[in-house]
Amino acid sequence: MATAPQVERTDRDHDELPSVVVQRRVEWHDTDAAGHHHHGAVLRWVESAESVLLHRRDATALYGRIPRVHYEVDYLHRLYYGQVVEIEVAVERIGTKSVQYSFVVRSGDTVAATGNLVVAMAARDKPGAVPLPPEIRRALTTGGRQRPETIG
Repeated sequence: MATAPQVERTDRDHDELPSVVVQRRVEWHDTDAAGHHHHGAVLRWVESAESVLLHRRDATALYGRIPRVHYEVDYLHRLYYGQVVEIEVAVERIGTKSVQYSFVVRSGDTVAATGNLVVAMAARDKPGAVPLPPEIRRALTTGGRQRPETIG
């Protein structure tokens, strides 16, 4: 397995902010007519890694409560059917009502995409964002690098 990708961290407490690396394989449905990965595959892979991170940090209460409010990605290289990709998602910043993740998608030493994703805590019964609960803030500001999930 290649060395885990490193996400550039800017927060002063970056060593404690959680991150995780997951491996996935580029599936047929991840590709487009040009033969390489479709841009939407990156978001699916990032969300898959986010899900692993939320499970590891016991923060699954966020499911159904965190709509995506900003997504930014730089596509740097193409990925092809069958390639193993590593996706690292890292908590970059915790706001009062939002979480910003940074991510890197790579295959071997080739970085295919980098970017960030911002989610906001939504109320189930009213419009607008609401503050993150204290237990979620704790879960997403501690724990550091999590054990990788590999496809063996």
